[in-house]
Order: sequence, then structure tokens, then C-alpha cells
Amino acid sequence: MLRSGRPDGVLGVVTEKLQQRDEPATRLGSILDDLLHHFQCSAGTVHLLAESGFLELAAQSGLPEVVVAKITTIPLGKGMAGIAAERREPVQVCNLQTDTSGVVRAGARDTKMEGSVAAPMIGADGALKGVLGIAKPVPYEFTQEERDLLMKVGALIAAHFP
Repeated sequence: MLRSGRPDGVLGVVTEKLQQRDEPATRLGSILDDLLHHFQCSAGTVHLLAESGFLELAAQSGLPEVVVAKITTIPLGKGMAGIAAERREPVQVCNLQTDTSGVVRAGARDTKMEGSVAAPMIGADGALKGVLGIAKPVPYEFTQEERDLLMKVGALIAAHFP
């Protein structure tokens, strides 16, 4: 877990970083690193909803270049991030390598990750702003508490990105 020394934990750290004057990509990358540390994950992404209606990669960590090239732009409804955006709720798989649900696209296996969750970033006005995704290199099912925390982080990020 993130050792922030703050009573509000990871949410306080995220809020603090969102208020910094760094470039958006720098802030999102730093927040993603904190989330990966907090959730003990090895890889993650932040996609923002573009005017085109597609999810555009804004930050990533721990992914091979072959995967990054495939996830730069994601249509709503496709793959874990696109489905999370479409459903407006977290989507997870215990093991990306063996999943047969149809949620995981073939390229996701190239991440070498297993336990994974994608959570939509929804603003206070109910508007979709993007999707956060994190993954572990071992089979793992994220708890309701963990999914709820990821949704809260997403709402904080959504409040700072139009």
C-alpha cells in the first residue's frame, strides 16, 4: 500500500498531484506510478476520451512496445478499456493469459500480465472522461474495495480533465 503519511492515503496523493502545474501527461504518469505501487501492480494505462470518441493513451507503464502500439487508440466497446468505458463500470479478468470470456483481446496476452482491471473515469456530471487500467503478473481478482478505490481515483482525474 502507498505510504503517503497522509490520512487520506492514495486519494490525497492523487489530488495533490492533479493540482500541480506539470504537463498533463507528466501528472498522469506520476499518478499511474503511485497507483501501480499502491495496488502492487506491474503495468498500467491511462486513456482519455478524445473528441473523436476514441480512448487515447495518455500514460502507460510496464508495457512492451508491441502492446503500446496496439492500445494507442481504443474504440468504445473493444477490449477491457473499451468495455469498461461502454459499461461505465470496472471490468476485470483474473488471468489475461487464459481468459475465454471474450473481454480480452488477443494482443492483451502480449502484456505478460494476468490479473487485470480497467475502470472508467466518470466526472461529477456523469460524463465519461477516460479509463484507468492496472495489472499484475499473477492471477488476481481485485476486491470490491479495490475497484471502488480505482473508481474514486478515476473521478478525481475526471474532475481535472475537461
